[in-house]
Amino acid sequence: MSTEDRAKATAKNIEGKAQEALGNVTGDPEDRAEGKAKQTQAEASHAKEDVKDKIKKAID
Repeated sequence: MSTEDRAKATAKNIEGKAQEALGNVTGDPEDRAEGKAKQTQAEASHAKEDVKDKIKKAID
């Protein structure tokens, strides 16, 4: 996984956690849902890149 892709996914995860926390504080279910969605996207990005890394290692 490229360092840039991992950094983007980590940033999206942090952004999602912050948005979810804001939703919890304000009681806004839309912010909570959007925050969780961003976290899920970040997890999927990490998983996709991990698979790419495993395939690359297997080929090398």
